[in-house]
Amino acid sequence: NSTKLIHSIPVDKLTGSVSVPIYQTSTFVQDAPGVHKGFDYARSNNPTRQVLEDAVAALEQGANGFSFASGLAAIDAVVKLLQTGDEILAVDDIYGGAFRLFTHIYSKFGISVKYVDTTDATNVLDAITDKTKLVWLETPTNPTLKISDIAAIAAIAHRYGALLCVDNTFASPALQQPITLGADLVVHSATKYLGGHSDLIAGLVVTATKELGEKIKFIQNASGGILGPHDSWLVIRGLETLHLRAKEHSANALKVARFLERHPAVDRVYYPGLETHLNHDIAARQQQGLFGGVVSFTLKVDTVAAATTVVTATSLFKLAESLGGVKSLLCHPATMTHKSIPEEKRKAAGVADSLIRLS
Repeated sequence: NSTKLIHSIPVDKLTGSVSVPIYQTSTFVQDAPGVHKGFDYARSNNPTRQVLEDAVAALEQGANGFSFASGLAAIDAVVKLLQTGDEILAVDDIYGGAFRLFTHIYSKFGISVKYVDTTDATNVLDAITDKTKLVWLETPTNPTLKISDIAAIAAIAHRYGALLCVDNTFASPALQQPITLGADLVVHSATKYLGGHSDLIAGLVVTATKELGEKIKFIQNASGGILGPHDSWLVIRGLETLHLRAKEHSANALKVARFLERHPAVDRVYYPGLETHLNHDIAARQQQGLFGGVVSFTLKVDTVAAATTVVTATSLFKLAESLGGVKSLLCHPATMTHKSIPEEKRKAAGVADSLIRLS
């Protein structure tokens, strides 16, 4: 897969440059009205962005890829496939930004959302209805790293005529390709592992079919939340080392998780690579034996104060939101990444007051 990726990033035909040129332009000269070289206006398309989109589609083994100005802009594009009266069935341990978008923005337009523990596919079967048009998965989830069976849930979604979208940010296509397991759409915050260097904000959508690709392309062009050429180039650069970084992230994370398991101040460790982690066997199968670079844990003293003491006392890990870069980061989800989720719902999903997330 890594060899395919490297060779899918083209050498520039004009100059022979091995690095993809950054086409920093807003428009393109046309030979006659409507007659051009495949590019007319940079919101609609850009050669640098096109290379990125094609590379990510190939990585995810999908039909088409589309890049956006942020991960949330990518999620927003997928939700725009729906209409008033439709329902989203979403994983309960959901990214706070997705929760905010679903609950506070799209509910105003008559799109409802139900949250369910997707670690057991039976829960999805029990909750899905004829109104459900989109099943929304993260696997692993943020921040308790819940694992869901993509293939089983895809089968349920399709039985009810719903689309399955998998947020593959935490695993990355270096570890799993949800489309090969039955997903219709994959989204990424490319800010994380795909970019890999904590130096950009970006989002991606990959579709399983060209038909879905045409719909997302229309939404991308009509809504305009596109990724600029320089940031597209940065993600391309990040992709070139993705598989190497994923292996090192995973190896280091497993060592840290095993250390934390033995620490007297630690109550519980969340990491799919641990045999004690719920659905470890599914993760091993879906993620090709690699378990990613995120570890979360709770303290025996389950308070915000205790967590704050830990996250402000580290020297190698820096306190910051985000993840997936080459520098080790840690955060306190209850007061940082998941602050927008109501306390009761946050705790029900396993995001305790003392939970700390390591990248």
